[in-house]
Amino acid sequence: MSNPRPLPDVAFEAAQLARPLDWVGMDNIALPLRLDETLQVPAQVDVAVSLDDADKRGIHMSRLYLHTQTALPETRLDAASLGALMQVLIASQQGLANRARLRLRFERLLLRPALLSDNQGWRRYPVSLTLEANAKGELDARLQVAVEYSSTCPASAALSRQLNADAFAAAFARESVDVDEAKTWLASKAGLAATPHAQRSVAEVNVQLATDFDSLPIETLVNALEQALGTPVQTAVKREDEQAFARVNAENLMFCEDAARRVGAALCALPIGQWQARVAHLESLHAHDAVASVSGCGKG
Repeated sequence: MSNPRPLPDVAFEAAQLARPLDWVGMDNIALPLRLDETLQVPAQVDVAVSLDDADKRGIHMSRLYLHTQTALPETRLDAASLGALMQVLIASQQGLANRARLRLRFERLLLRPALLSDNQGWRRYPVSLTLEANAKGELDARLQVAVEYSSTCPASAALSRQLNADAFAAAFARESVDVDEAKTWLASKAGLAATPHAQRSVAEVNVQLATDFDSLPIETLVNALEQALGTPVQTAVKREDEQAFARVNAENLMFCEDAARRVGAALCALPIGQWQARVAHLESLHAHDAVASVSGCGKG
C-alpha cells in the first residue's frame, strides 16, 4: 500500500488571544465501569486536562478519548489504579498539561428488604466519582451519592392532629366514651379529618476520599443515611409494609433543617474526610422546594 498523503492538522497553528486554559476535554463519554470482579455498569465519563502552554491552540483530545476508552473499563476503582490512569492522561499531552480530571457518573443497584414482609427489591442510587491529579502524582478524589426518602412536615402534622381532635370531640361530645365505639370511629373515614403533607425528598452527599482509598464506600454511605433519616423510599410493598411506612413517617417528622442535621450527624460518625451534604424536600404543599445544606468532617 502506498503511503497516504499527509493530512492537515490545524491544531499546530498558533493560538489567537493566547492564554492557558483551566480544563479542556470531553463530557458524556459512554463507557462501562467495573465495580468489582463480576459487576459492570454503564457510565457517563467526563475527561479533561489543563492546557498550560498559552501559545498552543489545543490539546491532543483523541489521545484522551482513546486512553479512556481502552483503560477505564478494566481499571479498578481505587486510588492506585485510577491515579496511574490519570498520569497516563497527563503524559499523553506531551508537556501541554500538568493536571487531569475524570468524572464518572453511574448508578449503583442495591437490594433492599421490605419493612415487614419477606419481599425485597432493587433500588438505584446515583453515584458520581470526581478525580483530579497533577503531574506530581497527587490525587484528590470525591464521591457523591444521592438517597431518596420521604419527609412528613411537622407543622402540617400538628395542624392535622388538631383537626382530628376537633372531629373526635364533636363526634363524642359526652361525659363518657365507649372505647370500642371510639376505636371503630377512629378507623372509619370520619376519624380522619386531615392528613399531613409529605413528599419525596433527596439527600445528596459529597465526600472526600482518602488518598489511598481501595474501594468506594457507596453502600456504607447509603446505609448510614437511610438509617439516620428513617424513611427511605421502598421497593416491594405489601399492605403490611405500607402501614409500617406510614408508622415510620409519623415517627420521623422532619423539616429540611431536621433532615440536614440527621445527615450531618451520620456523616460525622463515619471514617471519612471532609464532606458536604444537601437535602431537598420536593414540596407537595408549595410549588417550590425546601432545601438545607451542611458540611463537616468525619472520623477519618
